[in-house]
Amino acid sequence: MRVPTLCLVAVMAMGSRAPAQIAPAASVPGVKRAEVLVLGVYHMANPGRDVFNMQVDDVRSPRRQEEIAELIAVLRKFNPTRIAVEHDSQERLNERFRQYLAGNYALTANEIDQLGLRLAKELGDTAVHAVDADGDFPLPRLIKYAKATGQSASLDSLMAQIGARVRAQNEYLKTHTVLQTLRSMNADENVAQDVGAYYLLARYGEPWDYPGPDLLAEWYRRNIRIYNNVMKLVTTPEDRVLVIYGAGHLGWLRQAFAANPMLRLRTLEEFVTTAPRDAGR
Repeated sequence: MRVPTLCLVAVMAMGSRAPAQIAPAASVPGVKRAEVLVLGVYHMANPGRDVFNMQVDDVRSPRRQEEIAELIAVLRKFNPTRIAVEHDSQERLNERFRQYLAGNYALTANEIDQLGLRLAKELGDTAVHAVDADGDFPLPRLIKYAKATGQSASLDSLMAQIGARVRAQNEYLKTHTVLQTLRSMNADENVAQDVGAYYLLARYGEPWDYPGPDLLAEWYRRNIRIYNNVMKLVTTPEDRVLVIYGAGHLGWLRQAFAANPMLRLRTLEEFVTTAPRDAGR
């Protein structure tokens, strides 16, 4: 069973300077490196599984389908040899893809379908892999601790800021394309702020009772397990793996792949040649 996450959507600005993104690891001289591009996305089908959720319009509308096609064209430039998605059953994913290729499955609004399956079909020889790993997210314990120690107001203020930023991202999407929205969400400064929010939550705790640090540790555990699943797909230096995941995972997965000296981390922005990401429609 999936557990709720904060789904910070990389738009945090909480009055505390977020930690800088980890620098890419030094490459091994003379060794060709496999490439990984982590694409942080909003959940296009409105599953409502996170603490704060964007409420988005139907990505299957004619307008949004044109924008999805624009995004797919950008992702094709990376030319992935494998696509990894936020799904936990390879068997069910394989069956869905087989039905889609046979013309017996209509794509849902979910980003796995709209981006993963659609891109794989267009590329022709690219497999789609389920790499998700579930985990605990002990937010209720943190809330209980804050209440018991007289810190509820502080925590409530922090959570309110998170919710406000998610709503702002929702408003941004209304007047921007899917590609422009994802460029904003995947921008380095926003990714760093997203990661920093978890470190703000990690302040809540004391010797023998660490609900904030434990929440951060559990979130890291899930993401490093996802990293492990993705790494099993890297079998040759020629591999190029596109990882499509909820934006709340983006900073953590980027850190993990950037720290691996046998990999080259790529970003969405490298493959975009359109107008500035904050340009209006």
